[in-house]
Amino acid sequence: MSNPVVLITGALTGIGRAAAIAFARKGAKVVVSGRRDEAGKALIKELRALGSEAEFINADVRKEDDVRAMVDKTVARFGRLDVAVNNAATEGQVGPITDQTAESFAATFETNVLGVVLSMKHEVRVMQRSGRRGCDGSESSERAITLAAPRPRR
Repeated sequence: MSNPVVLITGALTGIGRAAAIAFARKGAKVVVSGRRDEAGKALIKELRALGSEAEFINADVRKEDDVRAMVDKTVARFGRLDVAVNNAATEGQVGPITDQTAESFAATFETNVLGVVLSMKHEVRVMQRSGRRGCDGSESSERAITLAAPRPRR
């Protein structure tokens, strides 16, 4: 795939940031997403210095409206979505289970599980509509799961 359009959630630090840089070095058009504007703008500057067409979209993967807008803005900017890396995650509250609250668990679950489901829902939606095969990968708990978007039924 020449110059794929890649969307990466949780792209401002760690694995997501490293993935964005690696894709940019390979000539991909990269859209990075996160919740911190200054870090997003700094990363975009770095990716563009590598020769990549790159954009930052501020989005919270726990909010479906944000996720829908993130995916739609990616397609509006680049015309398609070829690869998605769903990397947004949180460790949550560190400590014994007996110290956990329902609220802290819910916040972790919303980011690490619901965020991936919402992201895949909207990424696959545009991948299917385009009629192209894409790749949707989710990084969670040190395991990567890669799913190819199915071709639309004819």
